[in-house]
Amino acid sequence: MCLGVPGKVIEVNGNTATVDFWGVRRQVFLDVVDEPVAVGDYILNHVGFAIRRIPESEIAETLALFEQLLAEGDQDDLMARDVRGEIAATGDPNREQS
Repeated sequence: MCLGVPGKVIEVNGNTATVDFWGVRRQVFLDVVDEPVAVGDYILNHVGFAIRRIPESEIAETLALFEQLLAEGDQDDLMARDVRGEIAATGDPNREQS
């Protein structure tokens, strides 16, 4: 299953950004994102690449859906497992996590 996970851009450095995913910070590549990204924007991440900047009008609803999924999803929930896996697989595992 292809799955994108939303995150908040904390820092932009050239073609990479530090993105916060529910307290986990990862490096994400900006090479394929559909429009310019700035600090404070939310992006949709897929396997370490920002694939879309989430419009401000969609951020609250998008985050609420993922919050619900992560809160209610148990270890047998395939969608919740995919979201957790996507977050874990994003970027360099040797980078700082907070």
